[in-house]
Amino acid sequence: MDESLWPARNLAEYAYCPRLFYYMQVEGIFVPNSDTEKGVAVHRRVDKPSAALEKADAGEDDPERPKVVRSLVLTSETLGLTATLDLAEISGQTAVPVEYRKGRPKRVAGSPVDDCSEIEQPPLSHPEAWPTDRIQVGLQAFLLEDAGYTVHEAVIYYAGEKLRLRIPFDDALKAEVLQTLENAKQCAEGSRPLPLVNDSRCPRCSLQPICLPDEINHQRAQSPTDELTPRKIWPPRDDGIHVVAQQEGVKVGVRGMELRITDENGSVAKTVPLANLESLSLLGSVQITTQAIRALADRNTPIAFLSPAGRLVAIIDPLDSVSAEVRRAQIRKLDRPEVCLELARALVSAKIMNQRTLLLRNHSSLPAGVAADLVKEAKNAALADSVDAVRGHEGQAAAIYFGHFSGMFKGPLSVEFNANGRKRRPPPDPINSCLSLAYSMLAHECVAALRLARLEPSIGGFHVSKPGRPALALDLMEPFRPLIADSVAITCFNRGELTEGHFLRTASGCALTDAGRRSFFNALGRRMDTEVTHPVFEYRLSYRRMIVLHARMIAAWLTGDIPSLAFLTTR
Repeated sequence: MDESLWPARNLAEYAYCPRLFYYMQVEGIFVPNSDTEKGVAVHRRVDKPSAALEKADAGEDDPERPKVVRSLVLTSETLGLTATLDLAEISGQTAVPVEYRKGRPKRVAGSPVDDCSEIEQPPLSHPEAWPTDRIQVGLQAFLLEDAGYTVHEAVIYYAGEKLRLRIPFDDALKAEVLQTLENAKQCAEGSRPLPLVNDSRCPRCSLQPICLPDEINHQRAQSPTDELTPRKIWPPRDDGIHVVAQQEGVKVGVRGMELRITDENGSVAKTVPLANLESLSLLGSVQITTQAIRALADRNTPIAFLSPAGRLVAIIDPLDSVSAEVRRAQIRKLDRPEVCLELARALVSAKIMNQRTLLLRNHSSLPAGVAADLVKEAKNAALADSVDAVRGHEGQAAAIYFGHFSGMFKGPLSVEFNANGRKRRPPPDPINSCLSLAYSMLAHECVAALRLARLEPSIGGFHVSKPGRPALALDLMEPFRPLIADSVAITCFNRGELTEGHFLRTASGCALTDAGRRSFFNALGRRMDTEVTHPVFEYRLSYRRMIVLHARMIAAWLTGDIPSLAFLTTR
């Protein structure tokens, strides 16, 4: 398609919401939901008529009947538009565009029934086309006129009521369409519009999880009112499946609408519906077929390849995770020291407060003054005048935190960790080994969340960007380290889910066995599904969704939608 031609469908969305139009036309972002999938199904039936319909379309039953042309592609250099019409009814040089919609028309109240009855009658209602539908068929009519046809009317077929609604292509519709076209072009030349405020259209919008209208309006308000309290319409669902394949010899394939995981003997070990799969992680020597890669790419499902220890090696990411608008804002903003400082302050102060909370919850006998020292470092980090100063306060807090970290564990392994301290390469003991894998998996979750937010994980503000280093993912994970990774390690060892027998000690360090990794991933999955209350928006989300929300809020901050950042802290 010629990039200078705009799809009529995108332009019509301007009548629904200018911000939605901007996302779709300027940033190229489209996210399917149940409504869009139903719409696709309706159009699929239109595009593939039965034999009887094909005969009728050709006019064999009635020569006077208009010729029907399906999936008609039209372009206009004059208007700068292109469109694929669901259907066009053509009689000589006269054409009628027909647009199919899955839902119902707008109902407008009329007058009460006049039947001379003393009983009050409810007002009647008559159907009207929704503004977006009117604009779309109006644009199609203009394209047909540009192609040399005469157009007097357009038709919208609402499948929800099996209603064929005729729309006169008169001067009023022409003026409305041209004004919308002009407004949309002006909108595209500026910055992204702000979201609608407490609007009933938002909950059903497919891009609501990206737009975050309630959250952004709440953050922009100096004194949020009840009207701006987030309605908890994000996320619309929280039942996605996240698969980790880590056993040697396992192969991941696809058959029909299922992901099939087979063992080294070729026997099916597990099947997962593609419709519910949100991510796939492959550890070590696990194989995946090209057919499975293609099926997951078609559904915008990321695939992560990790080392046996959990280090992210590569990620297969669908192309629609890129937004030039967001990337430009990220690069420009994070190239400014004051912006990086603001991000670093928010991240590190939240992380230190979460470290303090974890110690207070789990330490058997936390010495007096430790909690106060961490509060002091958090405040100093929030007021630091440089990123290096923030790093200094983070280091001071880490020394305090890991100096008392072993006190949150039961059993002899805590003594060994206390002697070694926090060491990564290689981890010398089971607790260090578990922490390293937990941090690696958390980094992978943050990379995936940043991709969903259309951000580039390698360009960070607090961590230094280096080749192969997901700096922004490391930034994002800072407040979540104590809440997710450290908490998983504490839970696994204190509940006996991980013991000395789940680790293999060698000269190159301490590593989890296959059984140990299974226990670890079970605990990690439970933690990621645990719900926690957002400190600002006051609704509950799972930790996995909370990470995605924070990634989207970073994107909103970088693009100027919100003025400041606030990261998760728990009591």
